[in-house]
Amino acid sequence: MLKDKLKAFDLILASASPRRKQLLEEMGLDFRVDVKTIKEDFPEGLNPCEVAKHICELKASAFSHQELEPNKLIITADTIVAVGDVILGKPISRKNAAEMLNKLSDREHNVITGVCIRTSEKSISFTVETKVLFKSLSEEELNYYITNYLPFDKAGAYGIQEWIGHVAIEKINGSYFNVMGLPTHRLYEELNKFIID
Repeated sequence: MLKDKLKAFDLILASASPRRKQLLEEMGLDFRVDVKTIKEDFPEGLNPCEVAKHICELKASAFSHQELEPNKLIITADTIVAVGDVILGKPISRKNAAEMLNKLSDREHNVITGVCIRTSEKSISFTVETKVLFKSLSEEELNYYITNYLPFDKAGAYGIQEWIGHVAIEKINGSYFNVMGLPTHRLYEELNKFIID
């Protein structure tokens, strides 16, 4: 079992996201949270998958080599929402949240999570993409969701596990948990390979 294999490591989730913490707990893993603050900048010209990968690697590189004792294993992640090549970040205001949700209304968008696994000796990163189709959202529905759920800490201004996910999402192609912020199935597989390799 992965949990037993990881006992040799000090497993660290380098994310302040309560959803990622919840998902890692539900995977049955023992870990602690340690977050480094970084500037989430990325070079121009990157596509959404490249952006997610770049930022999760930036988060991992925030841990200096001296901090990575031989038994430390760091997991970082970054989730972005994209309509075509247009990336929707976290909304900075109620108006901005409404604009984002209007862009998602009645169309398909991509949710991409980049994940980096790092120790003092090696590092791997990967991305997972999920396609999500929203129904047409009314102004009343948008206002209700923004007022009651305040989605200002979420890429694309929504959380799939909240009210809007229950009533507005018509179809998902890919991992549901990836949309929450952590592609748990792929992470489980990659951790198993990472430890063996």
